[in-house]
Amino acid sequence: MADSSILTVSGFPEKDRADNDIDCDRSNAGSSFYAYWNIVCAICGIGMLGLPQALSRGGWGAVALIIATWWMATYCSIILIRCLYSPRHQESRLTSFTAVAEDAFGKIGGYLLFFFQLWIVLGAPILIFVLCGSSMNELCRGTSAEIGQVPWVIVFCALVSIPYIFFKSMKDMGWTSVFGTLAIIVITIICVVMAGIDSPRVANTVTHNNIVWGGFPVALSTIALSFGANVLYPNIEASMKRPRDWSYTVSGALATCTLLYIMVAVAGYYVYGDTVLNPMYYSIPDGVSKSLCIILMIINITVSAPIFLMSFTLECEEKMNVTVERWGRIGEFILRASFRISTILFCGVIACVVPYLDNLMALFGALGFCTTTFIFPIICYWRLTGFRNKPIYELVWNFFILFYGVVGLVFGSWFAVQDLIQAFQADTESAASTSMA
Repeated sequence: MADSSILTVSGFPEKDRADNDIDCDRSNAGSSFYAYWNIVCAICGIGMLGLPQALSRGGWGAVALIIATWWMATYCSIILIRCLYSPRHQESRLTSFTAVAEDAFGKIGGYLLFFFQLWIVLGAPILIFVLCGSSMNELCRGTSAEIGQVPWVIVFCALVSIPYIFFKSMKDMGWTSVFGTLAIIVITIICVVMAGIDSPRVANTVTHNNIVWGGFPVALSTIALSFGANVLYPNIEASMKRPRDWSYTVSGALATCTLLYIMVAVAGYYVYGDTVLNPMYYSIPDGVSKSLCIILMIINITVSAPIFLMSFTLECEEKMNVTVERWGRIGEFILRASFRISTILFCGVIACVVPYLDNLMALFGALGFCTTTFIFPIICYWRLTGFRNKPIYELVWNFFILFYGVVGLVFGSWFAVQDLIQAFQADTESAASTSMA
């Protein structure tokens, strides 16, 4: 078991700085700059514009949840990478979050982590397809292109499948992430400015709450989704030429995301109060600004989807040993393309059947992001680097993170499932009333 005292903040064991045997192959790795953009693009997007509604459920006190989640997510992202370089049963770097859980707790730990991981690496693309379909149909409202949410979901599944099938590694996603991140920054500016302009119109029609304790668990789940990308970090870190830059890269990326989050959340809730919609740009008046937000968001989340899907398939392809050396160049491509097309089809079908974006965000945030962002990094860190060798203040901080994650997991899942059931029942009753009429 590794001693945490020899671990640097970057995640590398100090004793192995001159010995790269524990590291992975970085011959085709990219810069820390690309890693930064990959993180920001993957995290900032679908979750960000739901944060004003998270505040509407938890009140102004939910801003403290955003800040606390930022600190905890940054800490957990650093210790997760430390775990990659602290294996108990092998001499080389662990390849994935699942491998970390398996090394720490055996096959059961690996399978359990993989279950929760699926809620992210497949759940996030499903949310992305739902949002793309609804946003594009809204953009085309009143025109011949208003073909419905489901057909647009299918169109975006086809678009995302192109880079997803032909890009082989996370490094290939770097340049697309730059455009996605720039798009989300512009969206943030537009939403904040338009909310300010719209403020006099709605000033006397909205209400605010300081704290809504009953809404905190659901708000926490949505906020956790906005910071959760731990399952991507091992692959993103493996794509860096300078892995010792990891702590600075991920800290800077999460700080950037938090700044954008607070801007949008505070502006959206302050102006629209309890009536704010998810995503937030649905609350601003119709016009060029709203249309531009929709277009830019579609660009952002379209380039984000392959990042999540890539993390899933890279791990699966490694376990299935889908390599050129084993199958040949043509055979490897056929197997890789077939598996990735099947994955896209699965996500697309779910996105067409369950179109409740805000409820899905809360459920995926609770089940997938609360566990992989807060719970598993802590318990794996203790198992791989030791428990008694930690200072008391770090253990107190660790227990607080665990409590935070468990509350979001249990109560967030419960309330999200209740909301989904109510949404289905409401739609069923509405359809029955329409048919009778």
